[in-house]
Amino acid sequence: MCREALRALARAAFGSGRGVVRLQASRDGAGGVHLVGVPRALGPEGAPWTARVAAFAHHGPAPWGGAKVSGHPLLALARDVARTAGADEALLLDAAGYLVEGSRSSLVLVTADGALVTPPLRRGGVSGVARGLLLQAERELHEADVSREGLATARELVAVNAVRFAVPVTTLDGRPVGNGRPGPAAARLARLLDGLAGDGADRPSAGSRRTGG
Repeated sequence: MCREALRALARAAFGSGRGVVRLQASRDGAGGVHLVGVPRALGPEGAPWTARVAAFAHHGPAPWGGAKVSGHPLLALARDVARTAGADEALLLDAAGYLVEGSRSSLVLVTADGALVTPPLRRGGVSGVARGLLLQAERELHEADVSREGLATARELVAVNAVRFAVPVTTLDGRPVGNGRPGPAAARLARLLDGLAGDGADRPSAGSRRTGG
């Protein structure tokens, strides 16, 4: 029932075009759960991306675990950091100096020694749809802590989410990531997510959860 309602909303909002329907869940005072679909047009966005490291630390694991919370003040502030700097994404490190997530994406890196890694959720990041699909489908990808030094020496940096799939990040804090060009890992992850989305299933949607009434 929920899927058909989402399809109907998407058809009404976008027709044959493309867009995103964000599914938000909230709980009322009596404990009832309410689902609200919010359509949003999927505007053009260039690739590759540029990114900045936010000057403030990620708060770490939250009570709601890896669920995405709409209106999260820390991520909203990080997005403002990116916009102010003219960047596409802001990266958040925790108080210990380890990479957690981007303000609107999960992150995958090719480390200096060639390993394909993503920060572990125990650092407090969102359990993104695209991230989860890649961990299941890409045998080389595994969770590992990424220090500030490891981020600075990465061969590739890729932002992944269920809307944009896999986007190479080629500039970080004004300096090139690796050789400053999109790399083979980014292309492989993009093809993999595109194939998973088109493999007889609905394209993954970006979900969110809102706490409170």
